[in-house]
Amino acid sequence: MHVTGLDHVVLTVEDVDRAVDFYATTLGGTAETFDGGRRAVSFGDQKINFHPAEAVYSPHADRPTPGSGDLCLVVDDSLDALRRDLRDRGVEVVHGPVEKVGARGPMESVYVRDPDGNLVELARYDA
Repeated sequence: MHVTGLDHVVLTVEDVDRAVDFYATTLGGTAETFDGGRRAVSFGDQKINFHPAEAVYSPHADRPTPGSGDLCLVVDDSLDALRRDLRDRGVEVVHGPVEKVGARGPMESVYVRDPDGNLVELARYDA
């Protein structure tokens, strides 16, 4: 077997519309509806699918729980501009900026929480 990349992740959320709004409007993704009404937000050629906590789609994780996710999104913006934009949108930076090592090497990150409490790392790789 040879895995070539990550296509999508799934977050279980209390309110799918609220999650889509955060990831699309606040973080700049593209909202999608697919497969008979399921919702997602894409970032380039990856996406986040949202499962409602009260009726998760099958199959699903063993114990799907809102707020248990921890993911990293790559940004092009400077972290100063990103922090200003987050502040203007009422999103609190809960950690950072800090230096981290991602899949492609050194990066600088800030962390926020989505409306369900999932930890979202916003990371910038140096050019």
